Parts: sequence; structure tokens; C-alpha cells
Amino acid sequence: MSTVHACPLSHQLIRISGVDKLAYLHGQITQDINKLNQTNFLWAGHCNAKGKLWSVAKLFAYQDSYYLAASAVETTQSLTELKKYAVFSKVEIQAATSKLIGLIGDDLATTLNALNIHFNEQDSACDFSHGKALKLAKNRILLMVNDEFSLPDEVIALENDALWHQHSILAGEPELNEAALGEYVPQMVNLQAIGGVSFRKGCYTGQETVARMKYLGKNKRAMYIVSGHSDGELAEPELETQMGENWRRAGKLISQAYNQQSKTLFGLVVLPNDSEPSQLLRAKHAPTVELSILPLPYSLEDE
Repeated sequence: MSTVHACPLSHQLIRISGVDKLAYLHGQITQDINKLNQTNFLWAGHCNAKGKLWSVAKLFAYQDSYYLAASAVETTQSLTELKKYAVFSKVEIQAATSKLIGLIGDDLATTLNALNIHFNEQDSACDFSHGKALKLAKNRILLMVNDEFSLPDEVIALENDALWHQHSILAGEPELNEAALGEYVPQMVNLQAIGGVSFRKGCYTGQETVARMKYLGKNKRAMYIVSGHSDGELAEPELETQMGENWRRAGKLISQAYNQQSKTLFGLVVLPNDSEPSQLLRAKHAPTVELSILPLPYSLEDE
């Protein structure tokens, strides 16, 4: 039987409820919220007025509310910003306290059956007796659970979410560390490539910049997956690239995860979008740490 691991996630939740929740949230995020239902989840970006991201989140519906799930620093920032403009709408925005658990395994069928979680073939989300389940990939399920939830005995419960974070990075799923908040437009972190930007919806905060990047071809950066041998996560995110015999500034890690067993660092970095896969990178403040660019699991070509 395939080994299944459960990671306690450090990600947090924002809950949006009230009669104006659809109209309000639709005007704040990059996603077309009219595409959301109880059987799917959608990627969404939340931008400032200049089109720079405060957060990249997984958006889903549960009971009578919408939820945004993202890293702690992203949800903290977005919660503050979303509340600023909610005073004129009949909407309630608050941090949700439900626990988030990540299931990882090559074959999750037995575990999902034990939890009475059943996805229809085309669905990426479903309700179950203890909360909500999101199918990020065949080998990764995100659970939002209540206090009565317990894991099946055969599942190995891990102490942290490093393994989940590593898989998320290798899937090219954008996540912003604190230094990256308000620094990048959605296309710079490949949000359009995973279906997180609607170019056909109406206005939302930052929409003008995001549209200009697409239709005027002004975006010159993209997010890349990198990995290399290291003794731990990097304290400083700056990376350099080799140009002949010299090293020049390349970009900054916006997310990183460390595999202690293999001594491997995995990261997401924003680089010029013409960067070559063979390009060698190193940490500016730890030059012995060299990183290689890995293939993205999706295309960056325009639709």
C-alpha cells in the first residue's frame, strides 16, 4: 500500500460572508468568482492599486461563505486590505480558525475512502463530514477540517509542512514570502499559467496594470523553480547568475523549502522570462549554494 503523509499546514484562512460577498470579492481579486461553485477551487490573486500582489490564494466555497487559503504572511496582509474597503458593503471578513491539513501520497484512494471523501471525476473540491477537501493534484489533497476530525491509523502524521511545501514548489504554485508582498504583478509569478487571472471579467483592484502587462507585452519576468544542495534554507533571498567570469544580480527567492534527508533546497524565484534552463544560479550571501533551474510543469505561452 502506498505511504500517505499528513502535514499540519502553516497556511491560514480568510472567510468572506454576507449578502454582498460575491460582488465585493469579485471586485478585489484577479479571478472570475462567477466560475466558483461547491465542487471546484480556483487560484486567485489579490493585488494593490498598482497591480502588485498582496497574496496568491486558493479560493473555495463552503456552506454559505467563501474562503481564501494562503501562507500566514499573505493572509495577514490580504485580511487587512480586504477589510479596509468592506465598510460600505454587507459583507463580513474575518480570519477563520479551521485547521488545514495536507495529504500527500502516490495513491490516496484508500485514505480518502476511509475519510468518506469522494470526488467526482471532473471536480477539484468536495464537502465531507468534517469540512472541505481540495484536490490540488492526484497525489495532494488539502483538507479544511473541524475539531472532530481525526486521521486514519495508516496515515503518517508529520510534525511540519516542509514536505507539502516542497511538493507545492515543484508544482510551480506561487507563494509569497514577506519580502515579496507588493512586489510582483500576477504574471511575474505565473498566476495566469495556472488559471488564476481572468482577463475577461470586469474591474478589480489593480486590473489596469495586469491587463496592460498582457495586451502590451510589458511583462519581462516569470517565476522559475530552482533546486540545489544546501545546509538549510537561505537567510537572504538574493540570487546571482553567472555572466562569463562574473556574477550578476538575477532575482530573489519568493518561497523556499528544505529537504533535510537529501540536503536539497527547493525554491521559487522571479527571473527575466528569457532565462535559459541551463543557467547557473548561486546565493549571493552564500555563494557555495548553487541552484539549477528545473522544468515548469505548465506552459507560460499566452492563451
